[in-house]
Amino acid sequence: MFKSGFIGIIGRPNVGKSTLLNRLIGEKIAITARKPQTTRNRIMGIRNTENAQLIFLDTPGIHRAKDPLNRYMVDLAVGTLAGVDVAIFMTEASERPHPDDAAVLGKLGNFRHPVILAINKVDAAAKEVLLPQIDAYRTMYDFREIVPISALEGANVALLTELITGMLPEGPRYFPDDQITDLPERFLAAEMIREKIIVLTREEVPYSSAVTIDSFTEDEQRNLLRIRAVIHVEKDSQKGILIGKKGSMLKEIGRQARLEMEKFFAARVFLELFVKVEKNWTQHAGKLRELGYE
Repeated sequence: MFKSGFIGIIGRPNVGKSTLLNRLIGEKIAITARKPQTTRNRIMGIRNTENAQLIFLDTPGIHRAKDPLNRYMVDLAVGTLAGVDVAIFMTEASERPHPDDAAVLGKLGNFRHPVILAINKVDAAAKEVLLPQIDAYRTMYDFREIVPISALEGANVALLTELITGMLPEGPRYFPDDQITDLPERFLAAEMIREKIIVLTREEVPYSSAVTIDSFTEDEQRNLLRIRAVIHVEKDSQKGILIGKKGSMLKEIGRQARLEMEKFFAARVFLELFVKVEKNWTQHAGKLRELGYE
């Protein structure tokens, strides 16, 4: 008997959803950072075992969205639930349920498939807080299973995978054994650049930045990728921060992104970065579509 299915990972921003996806797949395909709202798109990761194919869908954090970009992210996360066989609701270990978790669980109102509660970051929490927290969450939703995990350290992730596999229906192998995602290389390259922007800059710059790939060409004989990317920001002041004194910040973003690309693509990378001001792009549906948020 072979099992297969789709598993949605949902929760508030910054609870470790992308870190869990990378741990489950065994490869970094989703960018991670300590800052909330790092994930903006649905990220698919595929895990193959001898008897199952588990297709995980990482989603943006569900939050109180005000501007068009944030509403897009929340709608994308909630919409993902319509096509999955199992949902993982993620939160983090603490003395009591987070006040915003009730609103996220409210989005599961019409969901008729199993939901697993994964309490993340147990490696950084005292054990005595877990049992009261678990009891509290049991009153909030009828979870099929509750699993304390550490996505960063890998604790109980194997158990989580086993439980999910048991809940999946019989089905075909949707993707080849060696495929770990459905994301194109251009998207992955853009996300690697955006991650370095998030990590290296501050204030509003990470939230006002988007990355598009102008060109992505491969020289197979030289094992070389040539990538030309544009970083879009909303204000001239943000452009100045990204470029830095004598171009120092842009050079460092490019250097760190290039190293990560070379590791992931197993090739040398020649990366060119440019910065362009798109006034208030996060507020306009047309600009959002142009930059890939649709």
